[in-house]
Amino acid sequence: MRIAIGGISHETSSFAVVPTTLNDFADGFGLFRGPEVITRFSDSNICVGGFIDGAKTHGFEAIPILWTFAYPSGLIVRADYESLMSEFLTRLRTADQESPLDGVLLDLHGAMVVEGIDDADGEFIEAVRSVIGPDRPIVVTFDLHGNHTQRRVNASTAIVGFDTYPHIDMAERGREAADLIVRTIQGEIRPVMAFRQLPLFWSTPTQVTAHPPMNDVMDRVHELETRTGMLSLTIATGFAWADVPDIGCSIIAVADGEQSVAEKIADELATWIWENRERWYQPPMSVRAALAQGEQLGKFPIVLADHADNTGGGSPGDSTEILQTFLDLKLQDALILYIVDPAVAHAAHATGVGNKLSIPVGSKSSPIQGTPVLMDAEVMAVSDGDFTYDGPMYAGLTGNMGCSAWIRQDGVSVVIVSAHEQPLGPAFAKTLGIDCSKMKYIAVKSAAHFRASFEKFAGSIFNVDAQAIHTHEFSKLPFKRRTRDMFPIEIPPRK
Repeated sequence: MRIAIGGISHETSSFAVVPTTLNDFADGFGLFRGPEVITRFSDSNICVGGFIDGAKTHGFEAIPILWTFAYPSGLIVRADYESLMSEFLTRLRTADQESPLDGVLLDLHGAMVVEGIDDADGEFIEAVRSVIGPDRPIVVTFDLHGNHTQRRVNASTAIVGFDTYPHIDMAERGREAADLIVRTIQGEIRPVMAFRQLPLFWSTPTQVTAHPPMNDVMDRVHELETRTGMLSLTIATGFAWADVPDIGCSIIAVADGEQSVAEKIADELATWIWENRERWYQPPMSVRAALAQGEQLGKFPIVLADHADNTGGGSPGDSTEILQTFLDLKLQDALILYIVDPAVAHAAHATGVGNKLSIPVGSKSSPIQGTPVLMDAEVMAVSDGDFTYDGPMYAGLTGNMGCSAWIRQDGVSVVIVSAHEQPLGPAFAKTLGIDCSKMKYIAVKSAAHFRASFEKFAGSIFNVDAQAIHTHEFSKLPFKRRTRDMFPIEIPPRK
């Protein structure tokens, strides 16, 4: 049994001003071809790693095509996307000509947008389908934050979405997808799917699957998956910062041969989600309100999730409201992870460890990100950015933050980086000599993924809506392509 594996993955922010290029894929999480995919991702906690695990379990031959992922950012340049897709399809055809493939496993995101292509994930699956024909299965793994469409459901045999946020189950979902495709090829099952869209924006703080209310959602999903005839059930909370017609929450039910079963389960979950829509919405909180609540609780470190400038969602990562607030309040043992500002990082390297640096920090990408903060800081440490993820997200993989530095003014420390990657954990800060657990205040440019590591020692955690392009005040987002009335904007919360 020969099954192709690979994917082109990106979470695209329509509101980010910097486009995503081919170089961003190569320099981001990387661009891997053929056997490089196996070498890089064996025993790693991402979906393609789960595909490789599945090949070992089931004894099929995993045929690596191409896998690439660019850190979330602006619209993908169309010519670069078409170049990547063309290479993927050429490699897929070649593999099929050498010896016929039995199916394809794809590791995609679900919120990829290309210049002129709203549903790049759907187009990509259709292109793969055009190569292997209508009869061989394509099973796709998707992130929890996909804006799903009927187009991609029609082109796939089965879809498997993440069950966790932070995403610590990626390899597990890859193994689930591998199980499904093997059983399909062997004729044991015949997947059919039902798809439902819901016109709602889901607040990030209410999506964390280990806590209420999202744990109730996943408990219900897992119970419905046990119903007779069900194979898999996906809830996607959507990605609000991709300005596309199919934005929002969606449900994909996969049943074994009985379309009516899939339709019934999809309807049951969709009805329950919509009836409880106020539970999934949380009004944004200001920085100072969060600090005041944290101080009142007295549980340290107080961690502020700067979700409006989450580089993990494509925001520039250089907003300065929290930095200015920390300095104004003269906080001690305060840390910001990270501010993306290559110019400051290079200046810190040139200045040298132990010396003073006077320089404007942050807010170089857009006025929406605030005003640069003039810091008179000491250079505490510098780095070329190499580190190893300490899990659970991306466990077993290495990363690079580019030219980086730790600078400190009075009691406020800032880690300056060049790469647009969110702080999934304290691993990189540790390479600079920072013990995050000893801090009293920590701000992370992340929405939730940081929790997988930081919750172990955080005293209290607050999502805050500091000034930045990815505001969670959804009515303020400058949509142009959204076609539906959405909760909680045009469809307001009930009293």
